[in-house]
Amino acid sequence: MRAIFVLFDTLNRHYLEPYGGTEMETPNFRRLADRSVRFDNHYVGSLPCMPARRDLQTGRLNFLHRSWGPLEPFDVAMTEVLKQAGIYSHMITDHYHYLEVGGAGYLNAFSSFEAVRGQEGDRWKADLVPPLEDWRAAYHPAQFSDRPGDMRYHNMVNRSQRLSEADFSSVQCFDLGCDFLDRNQAADDWFLQIETFDPHEPFDAPERLKEEFAAGGNGPVRDWPPYAKVTEGAAEADEMRANYKALLAHCDEQLGRLLDKMDALEMWDDTMLIVSTDHGFLTGEHGWWAKNKMPAYQEIAHIPLFIHHPAHAHRGGTAHGGLFQTPDLMPTILDAFGCEMPAAVRGRSLLPALADPGDPGHEAVIFGYFGGAVNVTDGCHAYFRYPEDMLGQCLYQYTLMPSHMLVPFGQEELGAATLTDDLDFAAGFPVLKVPVPPSSAWFQSHGPAVMEPSKSLLYNIEADPAQQTPVQDAAITDRMTALLCTEMTRQNAPPEAFGRLGLNIQKEA
Repeated sequence: MRAIFVLFDTLNRHYLEPYGGTEMETPNFRRLADRSVRFDNHYVGSLPCMPARRDLQTGRLNFLHRSWGPLEPFDVAMTEVLKQAGIYSHMITDHYHYLEVGGAGYLNAFSSFEAVRGQEGDRWKADLVPPLEDWRAAYHPAQFSDRPGDMRYHNMVNRSQRLSEADFSSVQCFDLGCDFLDRNQAADDWFLQIETFDPHEPFDAPERLKEEFAAGGNGPVRDWPPYAKVTEGAAEADEMRANYKALLAHCDEQLGRLLDKMDALEMWDDTMLIVSTDHGFLTGEHGWWAKNKMPAYQEIAHIPLFIHHPAHAHRGGTAHGGLFQTPDLMPTILDAFGCEMPAAVRGRSLLPALADPGDPGHEAVIFGYFGGAVNVTDGCHAYFRYPEDMLGQCLYQYTLMPSHMLVPFGQEELGAATLTDDLDFAAGFPVLKVPVPPSSAWFQSHGPAVMEPSKSLLYNIEADPAQQTPVQDAAITDRMTALLCTEMTRQNAPPEAFGRLGLNIQKEA
């Protein structure tokens, strides 16, 4: 068996033609859908980027006990299991968060890896005498910075290195992916992950695609929406959406290059292909840009998944309605290689669903951000359960790798930490239980300090997929709350995770 996993970042499924998108053409996603099973009820798990990748590596949710952070010593990583079974794993990525303090361990879990530099605010090239006045004229004020260390500053430095389409990081990732296939087409027992940061913001696409989508005009570059409510005028908002479409079209082209290579090397008969994303993105829906701060609406949480498996190639071009989520991909890949499933895994393999179109999947799945709402869906309804007091809730992080996204945990956090040895998923490791004070770097950057407080919300996503009108129904709310508690218990949520939501684990689990 050989397997390829393509992971895009920030892929909004509502723009993809196989999922009913009508705003643009995505011909290579159509080609992919013809070759694979399209999963129509696939959801995120832990959010955002790095928590999602920990779910992918471990097959279990981590947002109930941990925010953004490294792979843990007690985690049983998918690629380590593959290594023990004699399966070679290779990562190709331009996702620069792996190279930050909070991304430790993920790349090293692969047999080998290649990292392409230069996306977003990646601190890549040192340009200490930049043409600031030229950049000030070229970029919208919201995207300009003259301060080294600022993401916007480094983004302008990075863009200055792109002299042709061949220099785009995503192009280089797929170049390397195709090269891997050329070199290893005769080999067996390997897993390849091709991971690109695109179409994550800023939406920097090749000029020809910007022209195609009328993105750019004669004004300053404005392709980096804020994580905030939409306050821009209609023309400026349309400009940013046009840039997203241009970058998504670029991703579609890169996917097409991989499909072409699989065609040329006749790989469809002996190679599994999985294509998905870590999360979606709001492009103005619900009056918001981006993610993190607002409720985890469908545009963020309901994500695309395509799987081609040689043994089920006859099902290409079909759809599956079972309920699944990100942690299911790890056991799916292990199952495909015949590996034993680690005890800590809470996801389930999707291979039975490929064989059985009627497989219902999970009864319910939960998803969310550490410290925010815990959200649950059964495929018909979505319930967002918020803490009553976002800023005053009791939170602990459980870790042996005390790092935030960019910095280690601070003295105030670690000075009050204790050790606990009763975590079912920690394999007997004593683990730090770290309180979360308001001074925490995470609290201020991705946590309650920036999350929009909200009351708990219930939606009928079958009748109201755009989630325009919350439902007031006590019986449905009680049923969804019971499903939420059951899943939190199954995922070994710590006691305070129930308490902060006003739930009683003994009574409602």
